[in-house]
Amino acid sequence: MFKRIFLIGLALTMVACATGPKIYVNKDPNTNLGAFATFGFAPELGTNRDDGTETLLSQFFVESTRTQMELRGYKYTAEDPDLRINFYVSTKEKIRATSSPAAGGGYSGFRGGYYGYGAYGGYETNVQQYTEGTVTIDLVNNASNKLVWEGTAIGRITSEVDNNLQAVVRVVVTDVFKKYPTQAGGGGPYIAPKK
Repeated sequence: MFKRIFLIGLALTMVACATGPKIYVNKDPNTNLGAFATFGFAPELGTNRDDGTETLLSQFFVESTRTQMELRGYKYTAEDPDLRINFYVSTKEKIRATSSPAAGGGYSGFRGGYYGYGAYGGYETNVQQYTEGTVTIDLVNNASNKLVWEGTAIGRITSEVDNNLQAVVRVVVTDVFKKYPTQAGGGGPYIAPKK
């Protein structure tokens, strides 16, 4: 169980990399998200432990997502909300190979040694193994039990272990919700005030 929680925490450190996570969103084209007024959270969050214990990770997701939804005019309710929110985190081992000309010697194709360029130097291949983390936030129409919006952040996980998980979750959730298309009651997307 500790390993699962560790991997989840590690997955969220993806925002520490220089380029940040890639964000993808999908929306049910037949659903007007602005028509919903209230939201709540799934009774069994995907970031909880297998025995149902609510993790700190789940608490951080709930807190950050609640903030983002309320900024967009939605009201939180634990009883029969219009939208039910859930979270999922996963990791996957990946391999990346890159090739570059070998150091030393010039390139002269198959004519090694001719024309004063020296022998063909060949290529060096560099293979890297890394972990990719994925965070998904689902919004479900509570009345129909139908997924109406999902935001996903995918990023390469750095080797450094993040000791400030709450701040990392806040950044990931904020980045995902920048792609949320509307506010409660309709209208354009929420735009955060400039600092």
